[in-house]
Amino acid sequence: MLVVVVTNAPPRLRGRLAAWLVEIRAGVYVGSYSRRTREMIWEQVLLGLGPEGDAVMVWHVPNDQGYEFRTAGHNRRMPVDFDGLKLVAFRPE
Repeated sequence: MLVVVVTNAPPRLRGRLAAWLVEIRAGVYVGSYSRRTREMIWEQVLLGLGPEGDAVMVWHVPNDQGYEFRTAGHNRRMPVDFDGLKLVAFRPE
């Protein structure tokens, strides 16, 4: 399972994501792809996000948490490694 959530994304990126994934809510895309295709989709997100947008991608992996994620853009939430677990910390305003 692969989930991509974008906010403030340009219409061109949203259309590109909709070509690969199903948009189940505004800005929330889901699908199931190989690692190679997932990496290609993330590259498209990075190229098309623009200065105002932000994105997160979450996918299933066989680790202790059961998932992995990446973020891009400006957001108060940032991933941090805490003793081998990937958690989310808030940046000060």
